[in-house]
Amino acid sequence: MQSWISYILIVSVLLILPLISAPYAIRSVGRTVGWYLCRRTSARRELIFARVKAEEDEYKSKVRKSAKPEDDDWEQVESQGAGATTTGNQGNKDWEGVVGNAGGGGERVLWAAIRATQKRWPKAVCVVYTGDHEAAKAAILERVENRFNIHLHPPTIIFLYLQTRHWVLSSTWPHFTLLGQSLGSLIVAYDAFSLLVPDILIDTMGYAFTLAFSKFLFPTIPTGAYVHYPTISTDMLGSLVDEAGQGVNAGTGKGWKGWAKLRYWQIFARLYSWVGGNIDVVMTNSSWTQSHIQSLWGPSRAKRAKTSDVQVVFPPVAVEELTREIDVSQTSESNREKILLYIAQFRPEKNHTLILRAFSELLFPPEGKESAGGVKGSKLVLIGSVRHSDDATRVYDLRLLAHELKIKDHVEFVCDASWPEILKWLRKSWVGVNGMWNEHFGIGVVEYQAAGLVSVVNDSGGPKEDIVIDYSGGPTGFHATTVTDYAQAFTKALILLPDETLAMRRRARASAGRFTEEAFAERWIAQMEKLVAIKTKRITTGR
Repeated sequence: MQSWISYILIVSVLLILPLISAPYAIRSVGRTVGWYLCRRTSARRELIFARVKAEEDEYKSKVRKSAKPEDDDWEQVESQGAGATTTGNQGNKDWEGVVGNAGGGGERVLWAAIRATQKRWPKAVCVVYTGDHEAAKAAILERVENRFNIHLHPPTIIFLYLQTRHWVLSSTWPHFTLLGQSLGSLIVAYDAFSLLVPDILIDTMGYAFTLAFSKFLFPTIPTGAYVHYPTISTDMLGSLVDEAGQGVNAGTGKGWKGWAKLRYWQIFARLYSWVGGNIDVVMTNSSWTQSHIQSLWGPSRAKRAKTSDVQVVFPPVAVEELTREIDVSQTSESNREKILLYIAQFRPEKNHTLILRAFSELLFPPEGKESAGGVKGSKLVLIGSVRHSDDATRVYDLRLLAHELKIKDHVEFVCDASWPEILKWLRKSWVGVNGMWNEHFGIGVVEYQAAGLVSVVNDSGGPKEDIVIDYSGGPTGFHATTVTDYAQAFTKALILLPDETLAMRRRARASAGRFTEEAFAERWIAQMEKLVAIKTKRITTGR
């Protein structure tokens, strides 16, 4: 009898042991691959530091010969070390290391973040992993300077070019796009790590899976995420079954296909939640995004004892430039026209159709209602970029809709406008419009406010919670949801008394001061210091 018991125990142990040891074996494989990548890229790492030193010496030589104001600024930073930080922490001001950024687009957040990092840690090397092979470093930095007026320090910024970007394009994954792009990002991440393993990895593009993959390969490398928009949210899940809801997927959860899509999204949401629990420092661009990320990632982060709270770091907006270029005063009111301005890419989620129908109702109210006197002569201007043929087709369809609504003579489409042209429209427009449901932040809305426009925005997301709020004791704009809501809000904005209009414009401009590049830099540095502290501690303690 005892021999049978012993036999059963031995068999049980043999069956259970692989289950217990499997996680350890998997982790060991990950660390082995990570060790291999570190060893493989060590030579390139030394070459990068050597190149940075050579470019730094050459740069200083050029500065001494012909100094520009921004060059003087960098010289002051270098002579002072890193200077004081917003938190007053001087302990890591001379930190040297490689900050890897999974970005590479022309977004202002990326470049402003690099500038702030360079100012705070002049000896750190900022590496950008990018798939833009046709763009050389000098051309990229020149474009950043011309487009955003952001001056970066050339020697300590490095671009590494990826060969696998197509794996994260939606066109590569016509089906199961969310999961496909997320898994594709792992291939891109391995490509990046094969070029260089950073000391700190930060994602600003929304590829959270790459950060979990980094933890799998390199457990001691701190990771950070700047989240513009959750890949999936509870609102997205709810919109599938809400026929009266908003968004491009509203009401599509019917039938067996809808049921399957809902289950797929729910499974992906659980996977996304697990991924978020692996990230050391998380930043979001708005309170709306913060709320959704906390809901999705919070439980997983708590299980892994992540002590850093999810922090809102508002993206930088060209508030100072708009304030300088556009006057908001009694005198400038005479230059304003009854123009409703909507600046947004011609994408489905921007809901241009809603705005056209609302503008039609503004000009031609339903039976029994009369148009308010102040709306006479109003004009709707739609400004946006046309990225490809789908966008061009969408603009054509919108023109047809304007014709059908009999408002084509009151609507103007401006495609691919230059910044000076946008400034011209901001200078003379009356109302700034936002039509997107659950816009994560709304940089365009902040630009409206900085330019002194009266904003009419969707009653959701960042525009509602963070931007178009009461400020200095009064409103800074109006919220709307339906076609009729928007038409009524347009009317209210256009018929305000002159003193009320100017007062609202001034409140809006003052409110926009919360979203400057300086405010962004302060908050960004505060979060970066957490990552540097984690890295420094792990180097010191070996853990």
